[in-house]
Amino acid sequence: MEILLASVVLVALCVFGLCFNIIFRKDGKFPETEIENNKEMRKRGIKCAKEDEIKLWGKKNPDGTPQCSDGGCASCGSDCR
Repeated sequence: MEILLASVVLVALCVFGLCFNIIFRKDGKFPETEIENNKEMRKRGIKCAKEDEIKLWGKKNPDGTPQCSDGGCASCGSDCR
């Protein structure tokens, strides 16, 4: 019984430690990690893998820009048209 209680307390402390920053922030929002919504990642030139694959291997428009499929770039925020 002591081991069970100790493990529950340890797990509770770990969960609290992992979410401490999120719980006690002013805005209470989870940090933005999606590339399409994260301005810092875009500013540094970090792109999602799907966008890079489309640019490298996808179909091209006559002007040389990548041609996205029906739902191709919408999920990763690509600016190809």
